[in-house]
Amino acid sequence: MFSKLALRNVRRSFRDYGVYLLTLTFGVCLFYTFNSIDGQGAMAYLSRNKNPMVEPIMMLVDIFSVFVAVVLACLILYANRFLLRRRKRELGTYLLLGLSQGQVSRLLFLETGLIGIVSLAAGLALGVAASFGMSALTLSMFEINVSGMLALTFSPKAAGKTALYFGVIFLLVMALSGVQVSKSKLIDLIHGERKNEVLKPRPLGVAVFQFVLGVICLLAAYAILLIFGMALAVAIPFLCFPMLGLGTLGTLLIFRSLSGFVMKFVQSRPGLYFRDLHVFTLRQWISKVHTTYLAQTVVCILLLLAIGITASSLGLNSTLSAMTDGEAPFDITVQNQSGDTELIDFDALFRAGGFDPEEKLAWSYDTVFYYNEKEVTGIEDASGAIRVSDYDALMVRQGQSAYAGPLPALLEWQEEDKLATGNLGLACVVIPDDMAGQLEPRRQVWSADYSPEDKEGTERQLLELVLPLRERLSVRPETRLSIYADMVGNKILALFLGLYLGFTFLLAAAAVLALQQLSQGADNTGRYAVLRRLGAEEKQMKRSAVQQVALAFLLPLALALVHSAVGMKAANDIIATAGRIDSAASSLVTAGVLLAVYGGYFLATALACGRMAKNA
Repeated sequence: MFSKLALRNVRRSFRDYGVYLLTLTFGVCLFYTFNSIDGQGAMAYLSRNKNPMVEPIMMLVDIFSVFVAVVLACLILYANRFLLRRRKRELGTYLLLGLSQGQVSRLLFLETGLIGIVSLAAGLALGVAASFGMSALTLSMFEINVSGMLALTFSPKAAGKTALYFGVIFLLVMALSGVQVSKSKLIDLIHGERKNEVLKPRPLGVAVFQFVLGVICLLAAYAILLIFGMALAVAIPFLCFPMLGLGTLGTLLIFRSLSGFVMKFVQSRPGLYFRDLHVFTLRQWISKVHTTYLAQTVVCILLLLAIGITASSLGLNSTLSAMTDGEAPFDITVQNQSGDTELIDFDALFRAGGFDPEEKLAWSYDTVFYYNEKEVTGIEDASGAIRVSDYDALMVRQGQSAYAGPLPALLEWQEEDKLATGNLGLACVVIPDDMAGQLEPRRQVWSADYSPEDKEGTERQLLELVLPLRERLSVRPETRLSIYADMVGNKILALFLGLYLGFTFLLAAAAVLALQQLSQGADNTGRYAVLRRLGAEEKQMKRSAVQQVALAFLLPLALALVHSAVGMKAANDIIATAGRIDSAASSLVTAGVLLAVYGGYFLATALACGRMAKNA
């Protein structure tokens, strides 16, 4: 009987369970996706190539998964409290009909179990698809053809870990639900939805003072961050703690001042205040802000963390890509550092080993670097020299312009990086071709780009022919694939952890706000019924409900965006020291993620609250 009743209650109350089920499903999906990375294409490629970053990535994902599980557990417990509040009258009715508190607790236990099974199954199914998308995203970082590694896979290990963590969370929820019902009094359950919050008006002067003080605290925190920089401000305790304290206090004061500041501001404009149901909308919203400013502050900080971490991880990835491109202008560079004693005929070497350069290579060039002599070039601060024709050939291959300045000329360090894949290690002078006859050879550098058909196979054959030269010469090969493989480990680490934490904080912030507004919408059902009897139109009540949701969602987001703009400015200054950062692209992607998750929760909540007002 209890099983049928539990199943009927879940099916009947699906609208009440909608946001709860959505939050659980997203949580399971998020947890599975990032714990299944060991089977995704990028990690499989790194493991196959014995990249040292594989073990640290998996270790950090495991560590962060514990933190994420704790956050999701708190979120699910909060959501469960919302559901129990919605159903107080129903539970009290069960007690009036003769069920014992133990039987009601058992009913809740079964309902929670059903919700857990459904959300776990749906979350794992969605997680498999999300894992495929994550695999495609990370594989797109590689500069080689890895399409064969992209496949829809299921990770039993990640699924078992997800089921274990969420099973423990659901058992905790079941136990706490039973305890909460067993301690509740019948009269509190029957009349729980009739309890109203008391709106205590605050003097306008106090509200304005709190608002101004909050703005001053935020400006002081921003000044510390921008003047000293993020690295210095966070590393030094006497700068870090005041900065964080002032930022948190300023956010808290701004939200606390809204209950008096906004009310007086709108009341001073009668045309706005008395239009439609603005009186009701404003007072209902203010009554919640008056007592939930702590929650608003927490949501704002969660949004700040979500936006900042996601944008920073994406920005760091673009910077790492730019750094990698700068280190690898060609597919392969072989440096013969014994060029002063012997020069290698690479073309003959490869043909003798059965390698056809014309078939396997799209381009190749052999360059000789010379010892710089001040008496010849007239330039002292250089250890090497390169003929202008050789320099032009290397630059033109990269799409750069040929050298057009005076000769001889000392190259800037950025131009030296374009002469070879890997570290050349020479401060070079560009010299006229006829001047090279007066200088002694120092180093031979052979560079090439592979044909696009089989880059990995071509590189493997070349290295098999080049590496034996180390037995008698100082030969150092550097390849673009090896540099990318080393860098991709760092990129995946930054991307995975950034998105993992960013999605977690964003999900927590959106779900907390959604549950708050749904709870308020349920409490307002009786008030909407009174408004209907007083002659209010249905569309006015729906608009009022949506406006309350919009205010609750947009105010924390607006302040979080201001915080994020300042924080990202400081973070980008640090990232930019390592290379170029594409802040526009990272901001657009972050905005898309924010719109999808936060906007989705807002839309679902607004529709649900509007429906409650309509059905009052």
